[in-house]
Amino acid sequence: MNDPAPPSPESSISPSLVIVEDDPAFGRTLKRSFERRGYEVQHATSPEELEALLDDDSFDYAVVDLKLGTASGLTCVQMLSQHDPATCIVVLTGFASIATAVEAIKLGAAHYLAKPANTDDIEEAFAQREGNPEVPLEGRKTSIKTMEWEYIHSTLADCDFNISEAARRLGMHRRTLARKLEKRQLK
Repeated sequence: MNDPAPPSPESSISPSLVIVEDDPAFGRTLKRSFERRGYEVQHATSPEELEALLDDDSFDYAVVDLKLGTASGLTCVQMLSQHDPATCIVVLTGFASIATAVEAIKLGAAHYLAKPANTDDIEEAFAQREGNPEVPLEGRKTSIKTMEWEYIHSTLADCDFNISEAARRLGMHRRTLARKLEKRQLK
């Protein structure tokens, strides 16, 4: 199966791209940047908007924000993958966690990038459909704070980012969890 290649100046076929991002400024910036590179770009801000786009189109590429307001971008990854398994999906997030990275890949994403990511980073991820066994293993140990945050984030993802339910599952008061979330960005 041939993957669509990112456009080149001499190419007459424009690859299609959908950006699922609820931040209007970042979504517009990405859209314009990819259009300048020769992509035909659609933009959705929610799973519902993406579903409407999928009624009419399939896409060669997709960029999906992990947190879409109160919705999970993982739902969009699943929708895109089920609609067309050939779509190359890159997930963006403000806080990368092991749990959500694993889920994104299981649901059909090709890559998972931490924000800030620019158009070059995303296009590079599009080009790397296969895993790379040469990626260096990091020798840095995970801190207790990072482990705690990953556990909180995993629980939030399991609860579709419902803070009250996540607090109940974590055995903490809702306000305590809310204060912890104010210190770290989920997006």
